[in-house]
Amino acid sequence: MSKEDSLQIAVMDYIKYQYPNILAFHVPNGGSRNVIEGAKLKRMGTLAGVSDIIMVLRDKIVCIELKIRPNKQQDTQKEFQKKVERTGHRYHVCYDIDESKRIIDQYALLYR
Repeated sequence: MSKEDSLQIAVMDYIKYQYPNILAFHVPNGGSRNVIEGAKLKRMGTLAGVSDIIMVLRDKIVCIELKIRPNKQQDTQKEFQKKVERTGHRYHVCYDIDESKRIIDQYALLYR
């Protein structure tokens, strides 16, 4: 398991146990797939660059991209971020569990 996978599990566990009423989920958007499966998923709506975690709050969507330093966003992730922010929603890149918790707490308290 990669460090980013471990971070994502920790963040999702935090949301699940601290804020069980928040709708938060992960869209599996990576991994190795054969060409046929990849083409099918693209036609079904898979979108390159989608953030690791999406939280749906009362009137706001918060997207969280998790990275382990020194990793940075890919171009497709930057493009997804622009689209999210253009629609008035929020997007954050978090590099550790503490930063992730601060962001989650901020929105959970504002939009409960």
